[in-house]
Amino acid sequence: MNVFIIGIGLIGGSFAIDIKAAFDDAKIYGIDESEENLNKALDLGLIQYKSSLDKLEKADIVIVAIPVDATVQMLPVILDKINDDCLVFDVGSTKQKLCKTVSEHKKRRNYLAAHPIAGTEFSGPQAAIANLYRGKTNIICEVEKTAFKLQERGMEIFSRLGMRIRYMDSASHDKHIAYVSHLSHISSFMLGKTVIEKEKNERDIFDMAGSGFASTVRLAKSSPAMWAPIFKHNKENVIETLEEYIANLTQFKKLIEDDNFTEIYKEMQDTNHIKTILKGIS
Repeated sequence: MNVFIIGIGLIGGSFAIDIKAAFDDAKIYGIDESEENLNKALDLGLIQYKSSLDKLEKADIVIVAIPVDATVQMLPVILDKINDDCLVFDVGSTKQKLCKTVSEHKKRRNYLAAHPIAGTEFSGPQAAIANLYRGKTNIICEVEKTAFKLQERGMEIFSRLGMRIRYMDSASHDKHIAYVSHLSHISSFMLGKTVIEKEKNERDIFDMAGSGFASTVRLAKSSPAMWAPIFKHNKENVIETLEEYIANLTQFKKLIEDDNFTEIYKEMQDTNHIKTILKGIS
């Protein structure tokens, strides 16, 4: 099985590790605009061969693990180059614009729109880890538009890697993911920005930062090259979530100004319900 991975970073590299472990016949080919990343991926054993888009005709699987703006540009080109029996899936955090871009492509049936809800704040080939996807949810959009035999091939990969599958239309995906993922990253970036601007002496930040601050600001270490395009593609939904979030922050600020700490206690107590909702999620 010839597996071509476009983008050998955390996500693509982790797929390479797990697919090699799960499929004895898998041969992993890497494509990346960074020659340094390709060389690192080779040195780390993530991939077996460096390759290029012109070699995609021999691919059985193509995994597209690059920023969503680049995926929108490249996916039609990738579909043009593959053979009729090849499955292409991406791992991007937005889906509606991407699905629309290839909706009329003659090889739309070869494409599976996927979004594994997995990752860390680190990037690059050196960030790739085994079992990143085990136990994680993989959202599949517009599955009915993918050829059934290629759906089966994708599901076998996802199953062997230990993923849970959830089906959703692309518009619903982008709306929901804005709340549970995109807003989290914005909050983390802006918390980091606020603290950096307030505490000009970085030593004070590190000396005083506890585990609460570290865990909350962890996502601010994520790659801007990946996240800025996500916010652009999902602009309307991100703005909607920000408006609701800002309204809640404004209300909380007003309660403090009014010395209404009884209501603050109630707000926090009600929100504690999230412990039940998130129980079992790692």
